[in-house]
Formats: sequence, structure tokens, C-alpha cells
Amino acid sequence: MNVDHDPHLVDLRAAPRHSLAEGRRLGLDQNFSTVDWLIVAAYLVATVGVGVYVNRYIGGISDYLVAGRSLRSSLGIATMVGSELGLVTVMYAAQTGLTGGFSAMHIGLVACVAMLVIGLTGFIVVPLRELGVMTIPEFYGLRFGPNVRVLGALVLALAGILNMGMFLKAGALFVTALTGLDDPQAVNWVMTALLIMVLIYTTFGGMVSVVITDYLQFVLLSLGMLLTCGLSLRYVGWSQMVSTVELVHGEPGVDPLHGDGFGTSYIVWMLFSAGICSGAVWPTAVIRACSADSAATVRRLYAFSSIGFLIRFLMPQFLGICALAYFWHHPAAHDQFFTAEGQLIDDSTLQLQAMPTFLSQILPVGVLGIVGAAMLAAFMSTHDSYLLCWASVLAYDVAAPVSGGRLSEHGCLTLTRVGIVVIGGFLLVWGLWYPLGQNLWDYMAVTGAIYFTGAFAILVGGIYWKRASRTGAMLALLSGAGALVGLKPVQEYLGTDIRSELVGLGTVGLAIVSMILGSLLRPDDSYSRFRDNLAAPPEESNRI
Repeated sequence: MNVDHDPHLVDLRAAPRHSLAEGRRLGLDQNFSTVDWLIVAAYLVATVGVGVYVNRYIGGISDYLVAGRSLRSSLGIATMVGSELGLVTVMYAAQTGLTGGFSAMHIGLVACVAMLVIGLTGFIVVPLRELGVMTIPEFYGLRFGPNVRVLGALVLALAGILNMGMFLKAGALFVTALTGLDDPQAVNWVMTALLIMVLIYTTFGGMVSVVITDYLQFVLLSLGMLLTCGLSLRYVGWSQMVSTVELVHGEPGVDPLHGDGFGTSYIVWMLFSAGICSGAVWPTAVIRACSADSAATVRRLYAFSSIGFLIRFLMPQFLGICALAYFWHHPAAHDQFFTAEGQLIDDSTLQLQAMPTFLSQILPVGVLGIVGAAMLAAFMSTHDSYLLCWASVLAYDVAAPVSGGRLSEHGCLTLTRVGIVVIGGFLLVWGLWYPLGQNLWDYMAVTGAIYFTGAFAILVGGIYWKRASRTGAMLALLSGAGALVGLKPVQEYLGTDIRSELVGLGTVGLAIVSMILGSLLRPDDSYSRFRDNLAAPPEESNRI
């Protein structure tokens, strides 16, 4: 083991091994100053002000949910990338870089390829835009009837809310590590205040607010990430990054196909989950397609966003590798992250804190505040899109159909706003209560799979196969529940330990087979009704 000593750093070797996991960096100087806090505060106040101001442009449910379908290419690309490059993305991507080395970068590469293919072919997203739907469950209703719409919306909302359940925890870990706030109550109050800010401007401004604030956050986040990566590379050095990955991870750290690393099954799972489903099936991305002003804009949006999907993984993973190299050669903090055998300590909370702890040590005053504001901007840009998406699904695709057409547009809008606040409250409790016992990215992929495995089968079958039936759609939706087996608490309860990618791929196969068999064994006239519904005048389509 070659540890380079720095006389300016205090020795931590006598400190308890897991003290960092509790949010304390014993012996590491804290650089987050009053100037940095003022920069962060100024940005947050400005964001909320802009978000609330655009409420004047909300004239109805279409304006609120899909920005009046007026989203053009450049703004659409910025808001899609800004929304998907959230703080939770930065945190879990940095963790995969820390734990997987350069091999982890295959996730961004397959996501980029999948998004480009979706943009060039218009797979799923262009038909949805041409149908004029505002949500994916609305398509379920048009194609398969109200029962499938309601069930699909409930599954989507459940999976989506669980999926973002760790957003606050990731944000709290980031704030703790970056700023040095070691009082859990203080961190909880900071995260609560951030969530309240997001709730305020999202509740008032809807999709218009989301698009505008996401654009501002995209600009700040892009500058912050570029600056951070440049300074990190200058501080750590490329050769030290490469040598550390070789020492800690060996060949699996540079070869994603290696059997002791990610492996072929994981790469296939990433192509499907991080690529195809993140772009063509995940609602917060699809809602951008539904908000576009034309099908041509949708294609451009996805084709150019492919670069953003590549960068949203690569840059945080790069920072995770920098953190790996920094702490490996750090005489004081080395034992906080590595075992006596030179392996990373298997503690997900500790691993998530490595990247922001690293940034707190190398970034100067002022720059640290800008990066902090950029990362919190990423936190907010993801929360607003997700909150709006899940709340609108519950109001527009559950409450409205169940009411039998009695729910007015104003009532649907009010329910959406109430739903945003209620979901926010749930997330505040869940994010602080759920014990994260696995890699954060695996948690995200598994909870998302509850929805998107069945949704993929339904969308492909419903759009491209005339014989797809209601029974097949219902079975495909229910098949997604199989992804729950990938969650650590469920595996502990069942006494099993199946790799998350195998659970995900198995659930995909189950949903596709269920869709096909259910449709062949129980055929119906849903396609004919779908075609007749499209031909009906707007007032007869009964979409709300």
C-alpha cells in the first residue's frame, strides 16, 4: 500500500472506522464558509421566486401538465437533461464510480446509445406525442379501457413515489458531507426547507415552472460540474486515478464484462433500464415528449439528449473515481474507507458520502458555494418533475376516471396540487425512515422496475401489436410486482440473495410473456374501440 502523506492533514487512524457514515469527517478541515452559504441561499431564493412568478401563465390543465404542448428543441433538451441529472443521480453515479471504477462508465454509454436510437426511430415516444396524450396511463385508457388506465396509474404512482423515496436521504448525505453539518436535526431541517421550496413553486407553476426552473438549474449545474471535474482532475491526477483503480478493483475495474465485476447480465439490464426505459417509458422523460410542439421536436429532443444522458453518468462517476484515489492516498482518512486488506468498506451510506466529502476538501471558498448551489439545483430540478408527474397521474388517471367524468378540469388541477403536497410529506417521512442496505443505483433500478417492466410490455404491445388485449395488459402490469424481490428488506425476509439485475431481467421476461399469453388466450375488441375512440370528436373522447 502506497499512501502519500500530506503534512497539512491530521491523522485519523485512531478514529472509529465508521464515523464518516454518521456524517462526521473527523480530522478533515471544513472549508464551507459563510460566503458559500450566502451563494447557496441567494440561488435558492431566486429559483423559488421565478417558479412562483410563472403561475400567471397557467390557464388550464394542459398548461399545468404539459406546458401547453409548446416545448421546443433547445429548451426541451435542457429541461430533460436538467431533470434527469438530479442530485440523487450525481450521488448514485458517483457511488458506482467509487465501487466499480472505470467499468461503471458503461452505464452512461449504453444509456446514450439507447436514447439516440429512440430519437432516430421515434420508438414509443413519437406515437404517444401524435396521440396527444398527457400521461402514459391516459394511453392505457385509450387503448385498453378505464380499468387498465386506473390500475396502470396506481402501479406507476406507487413505483414512482418509492423510486424517489431515497432522494431526500441522498440529499441529506450530500449536505452533511459537503458542509460539515454533523447535527442530524439541522440536516433534516435543511432538507425539509428545500423540499418546501420545491413544493411551493411546483404547486403554483406546474410544468411551466418546472421547465423554466430546470433550464436555470441545467445552466448552473453544467457549469458547476465542468468546474468540479476540472479541479478534481488537476488535484488528483489521471495517473493516480488509474493506478488506484488497478490497486483497489483490479481487472474488473476496467473491464465491465469481467465475471467478478458487472458482467454481461448487468450490462444488458442497464441497456434496458438506464437506456430504453429511462427514455421511452419513464414518465418524467416521456412528459417532455408529450410537451413538445411537434413529432420532429420529439426526435431532436431525444437524439441530442443522448449526449446529456451520457454525461449525467460519466461526470459523477469520474468524481467518484477521483474520491477513490484521494482517500486511498490520504494518510488520515484511508482507514475510514478501506479495510486492512485494501478493499472498500461495504457500507452504502459511507460510500455515498465519499464524493461530497472529497469535494469539501479540494474546492476553494466561493467555488464550493457555487458547486453546492449547483448540486442543490440538481436536487430541486428532479424533485419538481417527479412530484408533478406522480401527482398528476393520481389526479388525472385515477381520480378522474373513477369519478365517471364528473371531475372538472379545475377539480383535477386542484387535486394535482394537493397531491404534490401530500407526496412531499410522504417522502419526508420515508426518506428518513427507510434503511438503505444496498447500492443506491440498484435501489433506484429495482423500484423503477415495478412500473417500467410492465409498462414496456404494454406500450410496445399496445402501439405495435393489434392483438394486444386488456387481459394481457393487466397481467403485464401485475408482473411488475416481481421486481420487489430485488429490494434488500424483501430478500432478507425471503431468505434469498438474488442479484438485482437478474431480478430485473426476470421481471421483464415475465411481463412480456404475460402480455403475449394473456392477449392470445383472452382476445378482445380493444384495438377496434381504440381506433373508434381516436376517430371520435374531442368532446366525445372522455379523456378526463
